[in-house]
Amino acid sequence: MVSDSILLLAVDTSGKHGSVGLGRGNPDASCEMIEVTPLAGGTFSAQLIPQVAALLSKHRFSKQDVGGFAVASGPGSFTGLRVGLAAVKALAEVTGKPIAAVSLLQAVAAASGVNGRVLAVLDAGRGEAYVGEYEQEKMIREQLIAREQLPALAAGKRMVSPDKEIAPGVWFVNRPTAEALARLGWKKILAGDTVSPEALEANYIRRSDAEIFSKAEK
Repeated sequence: MVSDSILLLAVDTSGKHGSVGLGRGNPDASCEMIEVTPLAGGTFSAQLIPQVAALLSKHRFSKQDVGGFAVASGPGSFTGLRVGLAAVKALAEVTGKPIAAVSLLQAVAAASGVNGRVLAVLDAGRGEAYVGEYEQEKMIREQLIAREQLPALAAGKRMVSPDKEIAPGVWFVNRPTAEALARLGWKKILAGDTVSPEALEANYIRRSDAEIFSKAEK
């Protein structure tokens, strides 16, 4: 049982733009954000560790003060996700603190505020969409489908997305940042839903081109 607030470090390098954030996780499951710093896309590998160090230093913390980590596990950019996950793995190995892997689709679903069944959708490119079906923040399924299948799949459900043009009838929500990851990650940490550094993996949903081509050649 957690009796004091714990410093959380949240990292999102899943898309064109990312962010890192510091928050205070409280025993009542709330998470009070201290600061969120944006990361410009394309150079996460060069930016991430210096930005994390600067954010901690600005608020007079060291990495040893961090009591837990929340990280975007996917879906998203293959390269971007690897950068964020590798950094969190390294920090968690050094500090021995727990990691909460948070699906971006879960964060989109949570941003909707819908209590019932919700369909969280992200543009996957190539005429496809990442879809997560959630209820009360609990995952029912996540999958990759053709965009034209969305209206049928969304029948009778609230469909939400930060991508306004993804499908007719979509309800727009802001794209999740490190703040959303921290809040969801803290709930996971309190529930014991954490992963070890060696078990932390990306949730790509879609296979990489290398995997697809490798399979095709066999």
